[in-house]
Amino acid sequence: MTTTVHIENTVREYDAWQEAFDKFESFRAEHGVRSYRISRSAADPQQVNVDLHFASQAEAEAFLPRLQQIWSTPQSQRMLLKHTPPVLLEVVRDRVLETSS
Repeated sequence: MTTTVHIENTVREYDAWQEAFDKFESFRAEHGVRSYRISRSAADPQQVNVDLHFASQAEAEAFLPRLQQIWSTPQSQRMLLKHTPPVLLEVVRDRVLETSS
């Protein structure tokens, strides 16, 4: 079973935020992030959700202080207007539906 760290951000400008986010790609991989999903509000592109996927709850919990490290960098502070506290979600079902043609 996997665990997701869910974060809701309000960013100044999406493209600049994405560039800053990408700079931490190897950092995330080195600290247990297996995959991630970024989504934006269709109504407000400054509202960005990030879901970081981990193999276990222990790995997700261990990443939380590292997330604080990222948020404390000057570059992150310039990009983020605000963010919610991270929420740990246990993935109980992840299903891809086949479409009939």
